[in-house]
Amino acid sequence: MKYIDEFNDPDLARRLLDEIRASATRPWALMEVCGGQTHSIIRHGIDQLLPEQVELIHGPGCPVCVTPLEVIDKALEIAARPGVIFCSFGDMLRVPGTDRDLFRVKGEGGDVRVVYSPLDALELARRNPDREVVFFAIGFETTAPANAMAVHQARRLGLTNFSLLVSHVRVPPAIEAIMTAPECRVQGFLAAGHVCSVMGTAEYPELAERFRLPLVVTGFEPLDILEGIRRAVRQLERGEHRVENAYPRAVREDGNPAAVRMIEEVFEVTDRNWRGIGPIPRSGWRLTEAFRAFDAEHRFDVAGIRTEEPAECRAGEVLQGLIKPTECAAFGTTCTPRTPLGATMVSSEGACAAYYLYRRMNAATPQAAREEMNPVA
Repeated sequence: MKYIDEFNDPDLARRLLDEIRASATRPWALMEVCGGQTHSIIRHGIDQLLPEQVELIHGPGCPVCVTPLEVIDKALEIAARPGVIFCSFGDMLRVPGTDRDLFRVKGEGGDVRVVYSPLDALELARRNPDREVVFFAIGFETTAPANAMAVHQARRLGLTNFSLLVSHVRVPPAIEAIMTAPECRVQGFLAAGHVCSVMGTAEYPELAERFRLPLVVTGFEPLDILEGIRRAVRQLERGEHRVENAYPRAVREDGNPAAVRMIEEVFEVTDRNWRGIGPIPRSGWRLTEAFRAFDAEHRFDVAGIRTEEPAECRAGEVLQGLIKPTECAAFGTTCTPRTPLGATMVSSEGACAAYYLYRRMNAATPQAAREEMNPVA
């Protein structure tokens, strides 16, 4: 299959690994900023195959995971109200709020529906003029164009019973927040290819220059990730710090101009709180004044909801790359996919879910894992 099988070739993977081993002469720490890349890395054991000099740190690349607890609670409050059809992608339904999740609300009689596009929710609003239809609009830059289009279409159609509960976040400010944190060990980034396919790469050169680190735009298949690592290590060894596009089949420098125009018409940049991390200035989007009538947070008067994260859950440290999931005492014990303490355990892109799904159940270092896989006689 084009662009799938070609990027799973084991012979090419070995060649890339050999090149990485040959070029890495000192310890380097790279962060992938995409939960899809994290799952690919853990599923294929890429982190365990790399030379011991190269460490992969998992970043806040899962949009479900970084959606604040207070926003989840706002969703639960709205979804439980009579006369509301609450629409969401399926990966949000089991994300725990303070005392329940959307599945529980549905079981208690709330009209919670899984949709595959915000335009599906828009169609529900058109067919049910006597009901309030709310779409849970979360995500990075990748999902923003479709959500913007839904609101744009709602206004054009004159629909007054459609709204978005918005929790959009932006990658570049998150990179800045990570790099300015006192505990930061990151020396290079693998940037998310799908984000850059929308927004392009214009925001990244300034970050690469200011923090003197390589920033390589990377895809999601094993060879994509290995090629991104190879390029990042090569830059680090040469003392370079620039943006490289290792995903040219999907990413152009200017991204998707039509999608960017739609985003800029409907959304404006705002400060945003990230679950487990806290507030990051100018790291999110909200609806502009022209589209504020479609803002569910104001329509249902839930802006005042405030919450506190459970102390036992260390998902915030996982999201910042400070610890691996297995370093949390709750991992695999009191926190499992059936009894999650945080979103990182239930999201299809969460780092904790990846470690649990692919049976990384102990805190062995990558070097120990390599020795276990290849014991010396």
